[in-house]
Amino acid sequence: MMRLPAITALSLSLAACAGRDYRPVADVPVRIGPPYAIRGQTYVPAADPAYDELGYASWYGPESGSQTANGERFRPDWITAAHRTLPLPTYVEVTALDSGRTILVRVNDRGPFARGRLIDLSRGAADALGIRAAGHAAVRVRRVDPPERDRERLREGEAARERPRVDARVLANLRAQLAAGVRAGLVTAP
Repeated sequence: MMRLPAITALSLSLAACAGRDYRPVADVPVRIGPPYAIRGQTYVPAADPAYDELGYASWYGPESGSQTANGERFRPDWITAAHRTLPLPTYVEVTALDSGRTILVRVNDRGPFARGRLIDLSRGAADALGIRAAGHAAVRVRRVDPPERDRERLREGEAARERPRVDARVLANLRAQLAAGVRAGLVTAP
């Protein structure tokens, strides 16, 4: 009879040792970080208030519970993303160039390190953008400074307010710019 409490205590202490100290989900401090190298490629994180790029997004999600690059716990269903160089956290607007659907995303991790990818979305962000089934999609990623209420919703794991779809003429122009970038070798297609 005395063994059960001892086993329970041992189990609890081992579980505590295996736990991680996750940073609370917060917008401060903003971390830029030093240059780092992955697979022979060096990345230099930097603040870029005018960041606006065309490329390809993919998504990731099986790392539930892992620690993000800024120390937070990764939650696959939240609207988050990984980017190689933007400060952590940064808020970006991600637009799917096939549909014009736009969502607000909180960048809190580093990546993607796969060829031809501009941003890795969490499963929740991929679902919200409508690209999860395809696995990857052509996107526009633009740094934004959203209202505090939208930031708060994302920090709490909820989606920000719905954003308007991009006009068809603007989408056609963005698609043409991306195609020109791929032809010129400035953008790598997945």
